[in-house]
Amino acid sequence: MINREKLEEQQIWIYVVTLFIAAVVGLLWEKVDLFASFIEPVIGILLYSMFCQIPFFNLKKVFRNKAFFKALLVGNFIIIPIIVWILSTIFLADSVVMLGFFLVLLTPCIDYVIVFTHLGKGDSQAMLGATPILFILQMLLLPLYLWWFISKNSLSIIEVSPFIQTFVYLIVVPFILALITQVRSRRTSPGRSLLDFLGWLPVPFMALTLFVVITSQMTVLVANPSPILTVLPLYLIFHLIAPFAGKLASTIFHLKSITSITVSFSTSTRNSLVVLPLALALPAPNNHIVAAVIVTQTLVELVAELIYIKAIPFWIQKRISGNIE
Repeated sequence: MINREKLEEQQIWIYVVTLFIAAVVGLLWEKVDLFASFIEPVIGILLYSMFCQIPFFNLKKVFRNKAFFKALLVGNFIIIPIIVWILSTIFLADSVVMLGFFLVLLTPCIDYVIVFTHLGKGDSQAMLGATPILFILQMLLLPLYLWWFISKNSLSIIEVSPFIQTFVYLIVVPFILALITQVRSRRTSPGRSLLDFLGWLPVPFMALTLFVVITSQMTVLVANPSPILTVLPLYLIFHLIAPFAGKLASTIFHLKSITSITVSFSTSTRNSLVVLPLALALPAPNNHIVAAVIVTQTLVELVAELIYIKAIPFWIQKRISGNIE
């Protein structure tokens, strides 16, 4: 019988199969627009179940290893934004495409990066402990990055009211419910049972989210290939550079191999499905374009992770002479 650990270890292949099925359904079925109405509730449940797995009340563990904590923040919130800004400055001109590009690449992953870190011989517990800080900081810094990197005229494509409304409904509310659930799990047996049940949901609901998003957006993707073709090579460049950004941050703070691997996985894995609701809150047709830009990154990233779990530990351990922290 399958357990949660096995389910999480096989999640990449589950997503790959799901994406293939979603693409076929999206191309062949005429009524795929029906799936669009399921995107927000499915993402809401996904984010709630994901936030429930984040140890918000165990932040002390993160701060014990100050070097790891500093490297993680420098890598994700200084080095990666510089790389993203340089790529956008050189290669991007369309403000709508640029918005999607920034939304997805400026936000570090807080969910399946933990599993990828484990598969890649990093410190998955340290990564798990760091997720509350990563989540809170990216939500605080993302508006600042957008204001800094995108011109004020370009920011006019964002309608503030639905954008804020989506942020509250699909991020703040699941976040608060997750905190309440974690508090109850510490006090009552039903609360612990609920939290354990919710631990099974992220993988199937991630797959379900990918399915409803791809099927509902497939005709848009086929009809508007230009944004995808624009960002695809940039995502390939990003995923080649991102592990080195993590290694650079680790070198600055003198991390040894297992924590260095962890930082590299964090800088290389982005938070596409958390920012996707924000993209969908944009006015049409910009919402479809930005969503397509974000989903394209997810597709590239899943392939990259298959390479990372072998390449990152081999590369880092070879250069740190086998010293394991």
